[in-house]
Amino acid sequence: MSVSIKDVEYVAKLARLEFSEKEKVKFTEELNSILKYVEKLSEVDTSGVEPAIGAYPMYNALREDEISPSLDREEILKNAPDKQDGYFKVPKVID
Repeated sequence: MSVSIKDVEYVAKLARLEFSEKEKVKFTEELNSILKYVEKLSEVDTSGVEPAIGAYPMYNALREDEISPSLDREEILKNAPDKQDGYFKVPKVID
């Protein structure tokens, strides 16, 4: 696979970029160099390599649910500046 000057012009048009002829030739050469380097990856034997989703192994970061006693409502509300019917009373935010 290789990139032509027409390809560079097309991508430049999509990106709304303007390049001089010299820049088009330069980018064509650089992109072809990059593609040539990437094609080397197909030479690597990956038959025994397991596919990876990311750079680091992912594990479930969530813990198991454990039932534990809840805090006493009266104990929690004893320092509340304002309370009503067993709940914190806060100023109205929405009219």
